[in-house]
Amino acid sequence: MMALKYIAYTIALAGVFTVTGCKKFVDINTDPNNPTTAQLSLLLPATEVSMAANMYQLNSGTATFMQYTVFSSGLSRLQQQGTSFNDSWDGFYTQTLNDLEAIIKTGTAQEQWGYVAIAKLEKAYLVSLMVDMWGDIPYSQSQKGQETVSPPFEKGADIYEDLLKMIDEAAVDAGKISATTLVPATSDLLYSGLKSSWLMMANSLKLKLYNQIRLVNPARSATAIQALIADPATLIGGATNTNASDFTFRFGPGQNPNNRHPWHRSEYQGSKTFYMSQSLIDLLFNNDDPRLRYYIIRQNATAGLNNSANSNGYYGRNPGDGTAAPADLNRRSTFGIYPAGGLYDNAPVNNMPVTNQFLTNTNATGALKVVGPTDGTGAGIMPMITNAMVKFIRAEAALTLNTGDDARQAFKDGITAHLNSVSTYAAANGGVALTTTTIADFAAGLLVKYDAASNAGKLELVMTQKYIAEYGNGMEAYNDYRRTGLPTLRTPLSPLNTFPLRLYYSETELTANTSLGDDAGRLQVAQQTTPVFWDK
Repeated sequence: MMALKYIAYTIALAGVFTVTGCKKFVDINTDPNNPTTAQLSLLLPATEVSMAANMYQLNSGTATFMQYTVFSSGLSRLQQQGTSFNDSWDGFYTQTLNDLEAIIKTGTAQEQWGYVAIAKLEKAYLVSLMVDMWGDIPYSQSQKGQETVSPPFEKGADIYEDLLKMIDEAAVDAGKISATTLVPATSDLLYSGLKSSWLMMANSLKLKLYNQIRLVNPARSATAIQALIADPATLIGGATNTNASDFTFRFGPGQNPNNRHPWHRSEYQGSKTFYMSQSLIDLLFNNDDPRLRYYIIRQNATAGLNNSANSNGYYGRNPGDGTAAPADLNRRSTFGIYPAGGLYDNAPVNNMPVTNQFLTNTNATGALKVVGPTDGTGAGIMPMITNAMVKFIRAEAALTLNTGDDARQAFKDGITAHLNSVSTYAAANGGVALTTTTIADFAAGLLVKYDAASNAGKLELVMTQKYIAEYGNGMEAYNDYRRTGLPTLRTPLSPLNTFPLRLYYSETELTANTSLGDDAGRLQVAQQTTPVFWDK
């Protein structure tokens, strides 16, 4: 696993610079007396690439906890190791955060406020995610170089407070730029420097954080969220439920150098690392959800659970299955077109219920195959904060905090936004678009269930649909589950531990950080059962 992460960072970064390098080097040579600007123009996209690349281990592991995939049998059985997430931890600190700190420091000195604003928002997002995953982490003293080689761990609650201030500071910094772009388009891989999109991201990040901590101080969260939703146009999705401002990292289609989605590299270009989770397959299949054909591609028409030969091709693995993997690399299901940039499954399914309205065999004329390096584009995405997520957050907050928002409309908008996102992405990457009628009717069917449900049932529907929409981002689903206990997950077959409430720290950190004294071992063991500060 370690090798893939570092390849992801170095090759993806090379791919970015290969695509845009000539333009950048022309730009930076136009002003030889200002080398700092040139450095920032290279550092900023480097942080965006390294952040997404270093999420590989973190995303894949939490996706296993949340029963999207099976990244390793140990994690599927809820057993962590000191190496389970060390690549992500080490990469965030030694690459992404170091470079972000350099941008903030140099950009402030040179009054390059656009770079400073973006770097602060990226840092606030990443550090908040790290608090969500690990709880207490090194923070204010962590980027001091030789000045502080063993930074102390700080309380997650205190870090959150600082990050909320940082988001406001970033908005002020952005306001110092009168232009519509904060930085040149080639310097920002996420939003092409567009100021309005970054400000939407800032407000949406605040919305996410205040909803995340709603159990700590409900009144505070309600007030803050009410202020944020007062003008929907300032949030991702705007007032028209568009996905254009999604905070999403987009991988490339290149193979030499290789900047494809890590899941595509692992499954289409490697010997295969993952199983698809049978619980996710069953959730989508049994609920007539058309996203199944986009999320998962079958390699065999009759393979099934436990490598059987008389099923429908949806061969995944149950959570907590500790049995050894058979010789099934050419039979197991794998990542589809969304979000990894693989193939769309357009082949008939032999036991499709005739009562299905959305997941059907209509126009399913394709054939299955064993996937390989030339299949799919690999130009997948990492959905970090999307319009669909924002809408589901608003629905959750309305149901739990009485924010005055229209929970039903937000629920509908979230479903519609995600189906549109999957459809648009698939159509642009060799797949099939969903019709507008299919999207509208699918949402309408869920609204019937919503209207008939109790308040608890409404929240369960919201969180289950958010869970399905978060496929590709295990971290956010992991956050939601610890906060709400939803959706209902399948009981693991043979768990080795309790469900982890925090992730294990990097063993490198625990070994090298002398500020921990003799507490490193105790600290690690406690991670499994100690809630993060917002998990009440």
